[in-house]
Amino acid sequence: MYSWIWRHIPFRQWPLKALVSAALIAGVGALLWYEVFPAVEPILPFDDVQVETNDPGADTSVESPAARPSGSTIPRSPAPGATSTTPPMVLPS
Repeated sequence: MYSWIWRHIPFRQWPLKALVSAALIAGVGALLWYEVFPAVEPILPFDDVQVETNDPGADTSVESPAARPSGSTIPRSPAPGATSTTPPMVLPS
């Protein structure tokens, strides 16, 4: 396909053919970016993110970071059987 396009560009000098090829690539990219992708976006599942677990011991009460006030941390419980006395690390937000 690309060789067919290269042969049918009406210039004999390769710099002009390269310029026309770059313009064709930019035109196809703009067509995809501004027309095709926005038209098919509603049928693509990018916003349908669901994380499910089959682990009965999973903590399902964890709130999202956006719901917490700035600067607060979620207290973490140690793993079962762990004997750690160090306080939880607070990361900057």
